[in-house]
Amino acid sequence: MIERQDGTPEVWWLANDGLRLGIVPELGGRLLSLSGKDGRELLWRNDDLLTDDLRFRDGHLHRPVSGGLGDWVNYGGDKTWPAPQGWAGADQWAGPPDPVLDSGAYTVTTEERADAAVVTLTSGDEPRTGLRLGRRFELRRGESAYRLTLSARNTSDRDVRWALWNVTQLAADGEGGTLVGGPEHVTKLLAGTGYPKWEQRGAATFIPHQDVVGKLGFPAATGWLSHTGGGSTLTQRFTVDTGAEYPDRGSRVEVWLEHPLPEPLAELGELNPPARIVECEVLGPLTTLPPGEETTMTIDVEVSACTA
Repeated sequence: MIERQDGTPEVWWLANDGLRLGIVPELGGRLLSLSGKDGRELLWRNDDLLTDDLRFRDGHLHRPVSGGLGDWVNYGGDKTWPAPQGWAGADQWAGPPDPVLDSGAYTVTTEERADAAVVTLTSGDEPRTGLRLGRRFELRRGESAYRLTLSARNTSDRDVRWALWNVTQLAADGEGGTLVGGPEHVTKLLAGTGYPKWEQRGAATFIPHQDVVGKLGFPAATGWLSHTGGGSTLTQRFTVDTGAEYPDRGSRVEVWLEHPLPEPLAELGELNPPARIVECEVLGPLTTLPPGEETTMTIDVEVSACTA
């Protein structure tokens, strides 16, 4: 169920009869391929940089990157960052890019059992945030689902306060969109070209694919979100703490949309969107961590055929 693919970059494939995951430790511990029984790719991946088997395209050389948003090398896929994001002070994560947590190499350990296979990724120690991030993928036999367990450990000699923030990039071209479970309580967080439009559908809020660069937050999210597009549905389930403080004006979930523009957005640090992308983002509560302490979050991810 676990296969190591040597080369540049090294890839760890985690598979059962229902799912196949391609994990690239060198690229910030990203999950860069996810496919179901039909073999169709669910995640958005930057095809200008990576081949279908997750090799670097000819001429591309990876290196850890720092700087502004215009310097970010967006490979795509699923990754974990600390929140809140920002550039105003030491209590905000000034990325991406980030040379350790986002574009640094993660170490790998693996475990195979009779009923499951596990790949665990661990970042280096990032001095500004004080954090070491962990990502643990567990794939059980016979299931079209996997469990992602995130961790953030304070490796500094001071107290730090952060939230775990998992970001899943999916293609936003064609029909489709994202459902966020919970009442219609939407916070407008960021408008590059505008705020995404949404509509209430029963006990969930629907954000369709659309050509806009902007982000919404969902302070009343109840613990699930689901993206449908390209014939497949990817559902993420997680636990919310109704008594805790969350980043970004209380957001438990965030949805970001972007599309190619005639020129980079100067007001967003020269961000230059490479494609039509939707980010489905799950956040944990803000947690104060004394030196050596750790916070964790679990996300159960299920893949199914599109029903509508």
